[in-house]
Amino acid sequence: MNLCYMGGIMTIEQLKNNYEEVLNKVEAACIKASRDKNDVTVIAVSKTKPLSMVEDAISAGMTHFGENKPQEIRDKTKEVSKDVHWHMIGKLQSNKIKYVIETCELIHSVDSIKLAKRINSEAIKRQCHVNILIQVNITGEESKSGFSIAELYDSLEFFSKLEHVHVQGLMTIPPFVDNPEDNRLTFRQLNEVFVDIKSKNIDNITMSALSMGMTVDYEVAVEEGATYIRVGTGIFGERNYK
Repeated sequence: MNLCYMGGIMTIEQLKNNYEEVLNKVEAACIKASRDKNDVTVIAVSKTKPLSMVEDAISAGMTHFGENKPQEIRDKTKEVSKDVHWHMIGKLQSNKIKYVIETCELIHSVDSIKLAKRINSEAIKRQCHVNILIQVNITGEESKSGFSIAELYDSLEFFSKLEHVHVQGLMTIPPFVDNPEDNRLTFRQLNEVFVDIKSKNIDNITMSALSMGMTVDYEVAVEEGATYIRVGTGIFGERNYK
């Protein structure tokens, strides 16, 4: 990928070029898989990026943004100049739910029944409804959280009975790989589970969203059925975590 990034400052034009490159690759992957490109949403992962860069990204045409720190979502949603869509894509601690529950269109990272219960309780208290994705640890990596496939199926009845939390689909964080093809089977397996659960028509479980694929492997993820891809480096360049 040819990222436009010079001197630590990325212009609106550079952001636009990077975003368009991602969109073009998504379209090509959709054509290859006989899918409609409009069925795939690109989430620009703006974590660690200043509000000024988010504003530039909006000017460059982006409308969906992903954050992994609730406090960043809280601050950015208060200050951003235009109405855009926010996604919580990082691990969510129970005491931080209050920062995202009414600001995020979708919480991608619900990785336990305990967290889902806490979100539901907070939503009841605030008299709002929350859309979530269930995070699945399909490869069983110890370093990653989420439901195993067996745990996911065992939990469906629980999720179906939540009053203020509504399951829209599944999310996974695949292993980091150098070759995107190494994650194809992971994406395919999750899509198969996604389709199977969707076919069951369970109350409160819509199964309309499949969040998988990041900068290194989003094209393969789209070919295997992703409806949301989470792209950070591919749009904003390498991050400086200092």
